[in-house]
Amino acid sequence: MFDKIVLASGNAGKLKEFSRLFAGQNIQILPQSAFDTPECPEPYFTFVENALAKARHAAKHSGLPALADDSGICADALGGAPGVLSARYAGEPKSDAANNAKLSADLADKDDKSCYYVCVLVFVRHEHDPQPIIAEGIWRGLWQQEAAGTNGFGYDPHFHLPEHGCTAAELEPEIKNAVSHRGLALQELLKKIQAVM
Repeated sequence: MFDKIVLASGNAGKLKEFSRLFAGQNIQILPQSAFDTPECPEPYFTFVENALAKARHAAKHSGLPALADDSGICADALGGAPGVLSARYAGEPKSDAANNAKLSADLADKDDKSCYYVCVLVFVRHEHDPQPIIAEGIWRGLWQQEAAGTNGFGYDPHFHLPEHGCTAAELEPEIKNAVSHRGLALQELLKKIQAVM
């Protein structure tokens, strides 16, 4: 049906991850930067709306099927915050250290430290695709005030996984890729794409 997909992201790590996943399908993943795609606004309060906007935007500028993800961390005690604002939780410029410090401060006096990562993936065949393929992955854990581990990025050093006895940043990358929110969403997306191809 198609042999190329544009990824609605400039993130090199995501490009590598998605390229590896789709290599077995003989589908090439191209970054949206290859098509001089401008940054897409993300004005929505939900992961799915932002991912859909990014996918349609990339498809419009490239003329190719497009894949987008929107992801972040949600703390139960904060009503799901930071949510879609995860990357800029502490404001501009974006800073993992500042975001982690803010979330630690916001959760310091809360008894409930439960939180979860969310990843929503949206695939569109073209800009006006009436039936986007949507997959979601959720990864549950507990907020840990002290950072631990050097793998991963973002909130990973504070995201404690009771079943593994460590933080996401202490997991081996192969294990993380299999059990993380993005890993779970990728597995679901691939099944859904294969079902309609």
